[in-house]
Amino acid sequence: GIPDDVIQKIKDSKFTAEIVQNGKKFKTTTTMGSKVMKNEFTLGEEFDYELMTGDKIKAVFNLEGNNKLVGNIKGMKYVNELKGDIMTSVATMGDITYKRVMKRI
Repeated sequence: GIPDDVIQKIKDSKFTAEIVQNGKKFKTTTTMGSKVMKNEFTLGEEFDYELMTGDKIKAVFNLEGNNKLVGNIKGMKYVNELKGDIMTSVATMGDITYKRVMKRI
């Protein structure tokens, strides 16, 4: 459901993510090219999640163990897992999976 031009922008852009945790509260800042997306949420509570397209949809995130942030966003399962200096993000919707591996800077 994502337009081809948006997919190409994602592939071509430098991507950075910052995640700050304070107890059950999280602040995320995602930068892709000139687009900056900020979200704040509390674990287990529904909130309006801003997509890279600027659209907002309802989402809920929970923590699994000490290093997995798992979200359900409009039928998509989204998992961020931190191991040492590597964060792996995997989004799954039906039989389509998107994976991004990032290194701490």
